[in-house]
Amino acid sequence: MPIAPQQVDAPLTRTAVFLVLVVADAADAMSTVREVISGLDDLIKTAGFRDLSGRLSCTVGIGARVWDRLTRRAKPAELHPFREIVGPTHTAIATPGDLLFHIRADRADLCYELERLLLESLGTAVSTADEVSGFRYFDTRDLLGFVDGTANPVGPDLPASTLVGDEDPAYADGSYVVVQKYTHPLSMWQALTTEQQEAIMGRRKADNVELPDATSGQKSHKTLTTIVDDAGEHDILRDNMPFARPALGEYGTYFIGYTRHLWVLERMLERMFIGDPPGLHDRLLDFSTPQTGSTYFAPSAALLGALADEPDDEDGPDEPDDQDDPDERTDHDEAPDGPGADLSLGIGSLNPSADERTAS
Repeated sequence: MPIAPQQVDAPLTRTAVFLVLVVADAADAMSTVREVISGLDDLIKTAGFRDLSGRLSCTVGIGARVWDRLTRRAKPAELHPFREIVGPTHTAIATPGDLLFHIRADRADLCYELERLLLESLGTAVSTADEVSGFRYFDTRDLLGFVDGTANPVGPDLPASTLVGDEDPAYADGSYVVVQKYTHPLSMWQALTTEQQEAIMGRRKADNVELPDATSGQKSHKTLTTIVDDAGEHDILRDNMPFARPALGEYGTYFIGYTRHLWVLERMLERMFIGDPPGLHDRLLDFSTPQTGSTYFAPSAALLGALADEPDDEDGPDEPDDQDDPDERTDHDEAPDGPGADLSLGIGSLNPSADERTAS
């Protein structure tokens, strides 16, 4: 059968669509979006019945800008817009996005059909900010030639790493989601020797075996994206996909990370773009340029299905973001707890204390 919506741990498929939408300011836009996403299960069944072995699934994430008015609930504890990270050499940019649809299947036509039905149902209530179709490349490698997602949690570690628990009981079984579209200058990457590529990635290219962590100086991508504190190692779930248009010279990786604690994923990005120690950024960024960046919360299927159950309110144009709320800021120069305030990697609200993390 098609996989129920909001299954963060849906299996890695052969193809995927990443659809980022912006909700319109029209008076009835919120109610239209609410009705469509609360009925996502029916749309998945409508498209997926054509091939019950096609493993069609869809996860929808909701951004901070529209969360309150769309769900008529307070925001999840850590939800805020994607915070731009400005490093000495590279920048993780923030781009618009109110809704993310992560559509997965083993057949591209099933992804297409579900996307078509979604956009038809949403109509003028939304506009498209970004759309990427990804594909599995050989044995789950990226276009740089390395196996992707090796560090993903498995077994009981998977829900423990990806699903909110008792720390925010109103949103239990939901997940924070961050997406970034990266493009690669393949000719520059391919000009490196295999040994140079392996040193950047922290793994052997042929068999995916980990290389020893650097104890000082330049760290590999693998080491910089490993987050360890007094509570232990913190994992995220990656379901990245390559995408390409060779005739246009476009080659890339669509990064999507699901996490129980948003601060974990944000800390990974800080270490990549700012460096650890500061100034020694992830050298993978010299060959991977972020074109987008946005953050969402994917509520549980039960919460999503209940959105249309309450009496509708009057939906008017979106109110401007509350600039007095530090969690709503996207400019680190103004936000005292943002990465731009301190390059020591002890960065305000993005990094709770060890005691706070242990308690959660």
